[in-house]
Amino acid sequence: MSHDAEYASPAIRTLREDLALALRAAAHHGLSEGVCNHFSVALPGAQDRYLINPRGLHWSEIGAEDIVLIDVHGEVLAGRHRVEPTALFIHGAVHRIAGHAVVLHCHMPYATALTLTTDRALDPTLSQNAMRFMDRVAVDATYNGLALDDREGERIARAMAGKDIAFLANHGVIVAGASIAHAYDDLYYVERACLHQVIAQSTGRPLAPVDPKLAAHVAAQIQGEREQSDLFFEALRRLLPPPHAERRALQPAAA
Repeated sequence: MSHDAEYASPAIRTLREDLALALRAAAHHGLSEGVCNHFSVALPGAQDRYLINPRGLHWSEIGAEDIVLIDVHGEVLAGRHRVEPTALFIHGAVHRIAGHAVVLHCHMPYATALTLTTDRALDPTLSQNAMRFMDRVAVDATYNGLALDDREGERIARAMAGKDIAFLANHGVIVAGASIAHAYDDLYYVERACLHQVIAQSTGRPLAPVDPKLAAHVAAQIQGEREQSDLFFEALRRLLPPPHAERRALQPAAA
């Protein structure tokens, strides 16, 4: 099958729609930053090809037709846009080395704020939202500037060390997962948990963490009920339709 045919296939079309929805949702929730940062998803059964958002488009305007298919070397295989260099090095490495199907990287405000502190990351023993991430968080405590080569992307990927959430010092976060819906749900709740922690810290009052064993129990409870993640994503699908031009193209022709 040619890359264009693969790109147009129903299964990949669905992935492109879901990835575009996740990007629009991130813009809607205030998690995006200009036209920077990237979300990507590996093609099923392929670790050498993945879908990613293009260079230069604001996340709020992205539809399925804007998503680009590239290989791990950053070559555009299908799609009508270019790709930004840092996406190639971070996402290609995390897909290849950490083995995650979905990789969401952004500089969302409250999570990024915590990467600027000496703790570098969220405390998963504080809020209930934070507890879902117990034993899932890695910290990359080294900031080396923009990821403009394979070596830096690979260093970040290895720093994840089997975890699916990474706080990158002085930089931002990576949230990875097996599906776009689950990864986006985690991204949303990472930011909510970081928001609560920053607000609590801003009061100047002592924080009140729970026992780590209880936090781990709550994490297991939430991981056992991921239907909520799917329902949230479907709600976002109803709330955030495709861009106008794409909606027109999807409408059936008049009889």
